[in-house]
Amino acid sequence: MSSRTKLQTKIAGVLGGLGLLALVGYADYITGYELTMLVFYLLPILYVLRYVGPGFAFVMAVMSSFVWLFADIAAGERYSDFLTPIWNTSIVLSIFLLVVVLFSTRNHLKNLVAQRTESLRQEIRECSRLEKELLEIAEAEQRRIGHDLHDSLGQHLTATALAGKVLAKKLANKSTVEPAMADRVVAMVEEAIELTRNLARTLHPIELGADGLVGALQNLAANLSKAFNVSCRLQHSGAVVLNDPRAGIHLYRIAQEAASNAIRHGCARNLVISLDATSKSIMLAVTDDGTGLPADARTKKGMGLRIMDYRAGMIGATFEIQNLPSGGARAVCVLHPRLTDTENHAAEN
Repeated sequence: MSSRTKLQTKIAGVLGGLGLLALVGYADYITGYELTMLVFYLLPILYVLRYVGPGFAFVMAVMSSFVWLFADIAAGERYSDFLTPIWNTSIVLSIFLLVVVLFSTRNHLKNLVAQRTESLRQEIRECSRLEKELLEIAEAEQRRIGHDLHDSLGQHLTATALAGKVLAKKLANKSTVEPAMADRVVAMVEEAIELTRNLARTLHPIELGADGLVGALQNLAANLSKAFNVSCRLQHSGAVVLNDPRAGIHLYRIAQEAASNAIRHGCARNLVISLDATSKSIMLAVTDDGTGLPADARTKKGMGLRIMDYRAGMIGATFEIQNLPSGGARAVCVLHPRLTDTENHAAEN
């Protein structure tokens, strides 16, 4: 609704309220003071409360109380002293003001409930959309793991099995077996073990411990450098203390998503993952020298920014990402870990 329309509505409300007050006052006058019309004076008061607001409703309450008094006096009501009409008018005014306060409070609560309901609906829609995106990401991750198992580990184990069969055949024929052939089979088995460990780290990258997050981020930087032929390194300072085991996983996934986006979408060649921990906060940042974020980054499907926002919110952290003046982008996630009871006691002392 435009400001002009709102003004017109308020003017109409004022005029309507005054008209209703005049009608009620006239009806009160012609019916005489013996028949009270007190309750009908609430009509103009509630009318302006709805269409104008509580401010003018209070004014209308004052006006209605005086119109009620003057209508009764004009109809023949006589008072033996000066204080009686003042007292009666004060009582009537108090009733009118109480009604205005009660209905204003009810309307305020009603608006708050409506706003909160709409906010909850938006949160539900946002959660539903994020759950859908997370499911799509999970499915894509499962497909990737399936491809890795088939194309990498599966083929490597097939080659290892063939080499083992050749060795077994020579041993069965009591042929001369070169030590290098046996060493090659052992090396291929060790490579298969390493491939399996890499896949396991992808599924659950952090072994919760003193340096779990730092070690996982170091492996992430190394794997990204090797997989995409880029320069990715980790800088960290301070002791990382995470009371919530989920926080480490979410921080790792945020760094993984931010770095992957910078490489795949921003064409970054140099990345720095920084992890700075203090007694009050843990700050994770991913800085790159790529092309930066496009204008539609937050609405573009596949960028994963909303997922990173969601992960940060899950652990009570804040997440921001912005382009740098010198080029590239910087994603920052700041977590304020909750202190344990022991730490709270030490901080209070």
